[in-house]
Amino acid sequence: MTRAEFIDRLKEGLVGLPTTTANEIITDYQTHFDDGLAAGRTEAEVAAALGDPVRLARELKAEAGIQRWHQEKNPSAAAGAVFAVLGLGALDILILLPLLMGVIGTVFGFFIAAVALFVCGGVIMVAGPFAGFPGGPFAAILMGLGLMAGAVFIGALLAVFTIWLVNGIVWFARLHYRLLKPALEPTPVSTTSTSGVSA
Repeated sequence: MTRAEFIDRLKEGLVGLPTTTANEIITDYQTHFDDGLAAGRTEAEVAAALGDPVRLARELKAEAGIQRWHQEKNPSAAAGAVFAVLGLGALDILILLPLLMGVIGTVFGFFIAAVALFVCGGVIMVAGPFAGFPGGPFAAILMGLGLMAGAVFIGALLAVFTIWLVNGIVWFARLHYRLLKPALEPTPVSTTSTSGVSA
């Protein structure tokens, strides 16, 4: 594979990343080629040492999604991290996908239930005193506040569980990433280049 082919495939794989981040990655890999060629290696040898650019792009996108999650910890970053990890396409991640979708569906269902409970509590607290709520207006206000507090508690538990779940997925992906990481390291290319010159 030539340098141009490698870079073109890497660019295609990095679509979806912020332009600045993608440009920095491309520049880094251009430098790997420059260093390899300066050490007397061919473009094909450097490309082979770097690995499959499509797979490399998936791993880099997954890493970018994981870093964003660690920095922001919001629903958008969580979704980005999960989809980036799934984008790795590792077989055992895909085997876990049905289980993961079931868990996410359950969490979403509890979230909808918590929202509904909060709304019901608000309605009872506001309208109950005027609608002849059993036990009188004071009981209606207490009941409404209790339901709203319960909804907030459920929401807090869901937030903690969601953070735990995303962190677990990230940890699982890191195991794969460490196994694949040698392809991402610049050191093997330059080390091999050096040894090739000295030989």
